[in-house]
Amino acid sequence: MWDRAAVSAKLNPSLQLSTEVNLASHKEALVVCSDNNLTTGITIWDVSTGEELSHRPTCASPPHGLVCLGHQFLVAAQVQKPGSYRGGAIFIWALNKAQVLHRSYPVEPIGPLACTSDGSYLVGGAPSGKLFIWEVASGRLLQQWSSHHKSVNCLVFSDDDSLLISGADDGVIHVWPLISMLDMAEDSRANAGPSCLYSWAEHRNSITDLVLGTGGSSSVVISSSLDCTLKVWSLGHGTLLQTFAFSTQINAIILDPGEQLLFTGSTDGTIFVSQFEIGLQDTAAVVTEDQSSRLTGHRGSITALAFSMNGLWLISASEDCTARVWDIVMGQVIRTFDHRKGQITNIVVISQTFFPSKDCQKTNNKGNVPRIPVSSLEKSSQPRSSFEGTVAILPSYCSLEEEHVASGSHTTASMKQQILDLEQERSPEAVQMKVETSVENRMWATSMIKHLIKVNKSLRSKFLDMVQSRLYPKCDDVKAKKRRRLDVENA
Repeated sequence: MWDRAAVSAKLNPSLQLSTEVNLASHKEALVVCSDNNLTTGITIWDVSTGEELSHRPTCASPPHGLVCLGHQFLVAAQVQKPGSYRGGAIFIWALNKAQVLHRSYPVEPIGPLACTSDGSYLVGGAPSGKLFIWEVASGRLLQQWSSHHKSVNCLVFSDDDSLLISGADDGVIHVWPLISMLDMAEDSRANAGPSCLYSWAEHRNSITDLVLGTGGSSSVVISSSLDCTLKVWSLGHGTLLQTFAFSTQINAIILDPGEQLLFTGSTDGTIFVSQFEIGLQDTAAVVTEDQSSRLTGHRGSITALAFSMNGLWLISASEDCTARVWDIVMGQVIRTFDHRKGQITNIVVISQTFFPSKDCQKTNNKGNVPRIPVSSLEKSSQPRSSFEGTVAILPSYCSLEEEHVASGSHTTASMKQQILDLEQERSPEAVQMKVETSVENRMWATSMIKHLIKVNKSLRSKFLDMVQSRLYPKCDDVKAKKRRRLDVENA
């Protein structure tokens, strides 16, 4: 039953006008794909009008295998036939081009993908339990390591990109600091993998989805599992805060933008809507489905959930080959997309600001948004020279005869042009220098964090000693006498 009053009370007041808002005023696009076969491809619809904006052929992506990179590219892992001994495949498309920009072939099949918000790093999970991290600009495979004992199912970065959370068929959730992964990539001796911040193993079956709240490392993680539960974890303390129990298995979860409502997609096609009240004093340790409202209409298992970028509508995908847009105040479907090409495994919502209209495509208008560098992804880690990556800015070549005549004007003009290119980031050297600066900053941050950890441990030890001396002064007197006695004996 749909409890409109309860849902309306929890939503931001500015979002309660959704029934009066014209869909056409919000230019967003819905990207969907299936894992049926490669001929199915990717379909992109206009959320407001239902018009098909684009179709990208040759794509069949597993669950959580489709991401939007830096608001400019679509990246999709490709499914492999059961029993296939081939490696994996990852395809990259620019939003304004239907043709594949890069085809990459990792050494193992890749399932879920996750990328940092700036598009600098891409992480993929494999059925073997391994994780792979690539630097997108160069395509370099920074590192690979065994993260789980079974197939990795889902990956997600925190909103500040500082942490990566992974979930797998072994029912375990790991929290990985990004700085630890990058630090390991710089250390050729690190073969055991990066250090894990937390490991949670309270689920009794496969992890199916992960969602993070806002707040970076101080936020919460919500995990869903085939054990019919959701669990809420604290990233700040690494503890279990709350459990949601259901009578059916859970495939997909999402929070509304205000983090007041938790939407849960089940295998029977029902979407449960629960109040999300973490942090209150009377928060229950276990919440049952009887305390949740329901959205019904799908005839197959829910495979993915997303929110529109304006926060007004919930979008659900199902094995019934449809994607539906819901008015969450009224609890009604306002638009249905029929994906006759197969069951939908992934949905991504993008802004049409970054997706060119048909007129723009005809005029080849690239817009004013600078394009982030993207390269084909390496299949395996390559040995690096200690001098690799350095950039030398040299004047143009001139002969010995022309040196005394032209060196002044020619070299000066060349240097001025190179400096201008660097300032405006129009040359490959400028991009390379920017990447190197970013890596140096991260390495500096790593050393500073290690130093702060040592300082923190020292201060904590001194604080405990001070507390002990105040609480147990007699014990301190006895210890002092023993020290003096030992000093006398040693003397």
